[in-house]
Amino acid sequence: MTEDWLRLNRENWDERARVHAGSDFYDLPGFRAGACTLREFEIAEVGDVSGRSLLHLQCHMGQDTLSWARRGAAVTGVDFSEPAIRTARGLAEDIGAPARFVASDVYAVPEALGGERFDIVYTGIGALVWLPDLTRWARVVADALDDGGFLYLAEFHPMTDILGEDGRSVAEGYFDGGGEVSDYPHTYTDGPELTRTVTVEWRHPLGDVVTALAGAGLRIEFLHEHPFTLFQRYPGLRRDGNGVYRFPPDRPQVPLMYSLRARQRNVRPSPR
Repeated sequence: MTEDWLRLNRENWDERARVHAGSDFYDLPGFRAGACTLREFEIAEVGDVSGRSLLHLQCHMGQDTLSWARRGAAVTGVDFSEPAIRTARGLAEDIGAPARFVASDVYAVPEALGGERFDIVYTGIGALVWLPDLTRWARVVADALDDGGFLYLAEFHPMTDILGEDGRSVAEGYFDGGGEVSDYPHTYTDGPELTRTVTVEWRHPLGDVVTALAGAGLRIEFLHEHPFTLFQRYPGLRRDGNGVYRFPPDRPQVPLMYSLRARQRNVRPSPR
């Protein structure tokens, strides 16, 4: 079944996109009214995007993409789900943002965008688990970056996949990353059950992410591990004043998210 991963995951995410568009979790009316969906640490670590071209890989319904557009970036969002891309295009029209959204899986981006290059490639927040081959992904990222451009990735830390439900004990092996097939009738938001319920995911150790990017010719500028996450993954987590979830100070702290920036250092001929 894992060899059919792309079809299974696309069918599942096509359904999720329809559910998510009407969910309180994504709150599209609030976004249309001006809400920003970017996290504070992302804005600080990416820096000023005014006038810069930005490609968002696995953009889902485009809220993060359009949040960068509101901050001045010239944005292109790519996702393999046609329903998600239709929602993103509708949002862009609703808020009057100049944005382009393209339906394509990550590995087909070079062909889908005709070899176009960007100042920034942005991705993450639950994206990498849907990709089986990080080496191929990193090559796509490197090829999409203009000379001197950078990738910014913010992700859930792979450590969170091996802890038990209490967040205290190790329940699974860190290196057990082969395609895991799941059959689950719900998405992570409010809304009805799904009918396309089978998915395939891959767990990627942090070292594999860094090695893939370095192997594609990118220079790692920073790798930050964060003691917070975006939802209450474990019962012991508490929401702080910034809207993120942490373990209390008297609990041992473990990394729950990470972020990195990697810069294109190759000088290549411009595409014709």
